[in-house]
Amino acid sequence: METVYEFTLPRGYVDSDGVVHRRGKMRLATAGDEISATRDPRVLSNPSYLTIVILAKVITEIEGLPTVVPNVVEHLFTADLAFLQDMYQRINDVEPPMMKVVCPHCGEVIETPVNFTMEG
Repeated sequence: METVYEFTLPRGYVDSDGVVHRRGKMRLATAGDEISATRDPRVLSNPSYLTIVILAKVITEIEGLPTVVPNVVEHLFTADLAFLQDMYQRINDVEPPMMKVVCPHCGEVIETPVNFTMEG
């Protein structure tokens, strides 16, 4: 199972020397990441800060930076923040189970998501 994913930011983080950093890595989130983020004093005083704290926990690397802390995430361009939020959602969402089925018309074997919706 893959737990760390590489990314390239659309714009890039610009450090205090004007150097642009675009490549990085994000790991899967744990329940502990999300729980500890909700207890962060900055989140308690401003709930919209939750995204910043969680991303700072799961971004394991931005090339050329010693660490990724909330202050780094705060200074990303909005396009980069949106990109990372989308990536976080995609890698942490549970994919529906798949099953192989045979097309009754052509006989081709295909994979399709299992639909758990119940009608009653």
